[in-house]
Parts: sequence; structure tokens; C-alpha cells
Amino acid sequence: MKKKLVVLTGAGISAESGIRTFRDNNGLWEQYPVEDVASIEGWHRNPELMTRFYNERRLQLPTVHPNEAHRLLTQLEEQYDVTIITQNVDNLHERAGSTHIIHLHGELMKVTSSLHPNDPSQIRTLSPDQLEVKMGDKAADGSQLRPFIVWFGEAVPQIEAAVNATLQADLYLVVGTSLNVYPAAGLVNYVPNDAPIYLIDPAPVSWNSMHQMTHIQKGASEGMRELMKTLLPAAS
Repeated sequence: MKKKLVVLTGAGISAESGIRTFRDNNGLWEQYPVEDVASIEGWHRNPELMTRFYNERRLQLPTVHPNEAHRLLTQLEEQYDVTIITQNVDNLHERAGSTHIIHLHGELMKVTSSLHPNDPSQIRTLSPDQLEVKMGDKAADGSQLRPFIVWFGEAVPQIEAAVNATLQADLYLVVGTSLNVYPAAGLVNYVPNDAPIYLIDPAPVSWNSMHQMTHIQKGASEGMRELMKTLLPAAS
């Protein structure tokens, strides 16, 4: 039986593909206040701005591609039972070939109802030739279409699935996240005591868990190359 490898990914892994992050220098929050483009209050205040903002993010997706870190995570599925828990809303893990992905913060390629955003009957995936949503475009229930994104001020519907996956981990890997955004940052507290934790991030990380971890202080792809030397022999 394959060991269970659970991976928590954040903006740092997608940044290497050219997707701008919110928090880093020259990040999106320097152009757009978070309350304007990433909160439910912002949607109620100015849905036109948020619709345009996420259209721009969505139109960028076809111009970027999975990087080596994404591909190496897919490669690990040959010898591990891999579950990826991602805070990213892009589809780079899917495009790299990963097969079991939990999107904590929603999916950029999907849209949903403004009234019932988590109702599965209201969620649909946009086609590659129709990536822009316009004001007046309606969900099945007649409300304005909105991005299928979990904004500040909203519950995180997939957090229970993420906790359940974390509880089953034989190994836990964190890639490209500062562990500053909750509830995702709290997932490390559910890692079993006997499961090694590896963290790949070039910046110093404030580690508040009692669980010991190994910090590979490198970028996502370089760090994954280093970690593969440890993980693949361990699986044989």
C-alpha cells in the first residue's frame, strides 16, 4: 500500500509560473485593496470591479504553465497516494496532471450563483473560449454570476475535507505558503505526530506548531528537486 502524502500549496508555487501573488512585493494588493477585490463586502459594494478583476486573472491563465514543482508533485503519484490541498485558485495542479486536489479557496475557472455560491447545482466551469463574465450574466437561479472564489468574510466549505486528509497523512509537505492565512495555516496542527513535515519556502516562516518540521529554504521548484532525493528512495 502506498504511503499517504498530503501536500499544502500556496501562492509561492504558482508565482514561479508567472502568476502574481497578493502578498509579495509588487503584489496585487499594492494595486487593489483586499477589501475591494477579495472580500464579500467588496462584492456587495462593487460587483462590477470584482467581476473585471477576476476576468483579468482568468484571462491570464492560458498564458502561464505548470512549472517543475507542479510536475514533480504529479510524479510523486507513482509511488505515493498524493492529496494536494491548495490555497491557489488557478488550475496549474490539474494541468500538471495531479489527480486528487482540494481547492480551499475556490477555482478561478468556475462561476456560481451570487445567492447560493456553494450549491453544486449553481456551479459551472467556463470554457476556454469564454473566460469573461459580464454584468447581467445569470446563474441557474437567476442571480448574477460571481467567481467561484472563497473571499474574506466567507466560510471555507472544503476545510473539513482538508482536515480529514491531513489526519491521514504519513508525510506532510508544505510548498510556497507563508502559513499566515487561516484556516489553511492551522492544518499543520492536524498532522499525525509520527508524520514528518517538510516545508519548502525561500523566506523564514513563523512555525507555531508543536510538531517538528524540516524547512528547505528554497523556491518551490529548487526545493522540490532537493526533497525528491529524500522522498523517492523512501518509497522504494
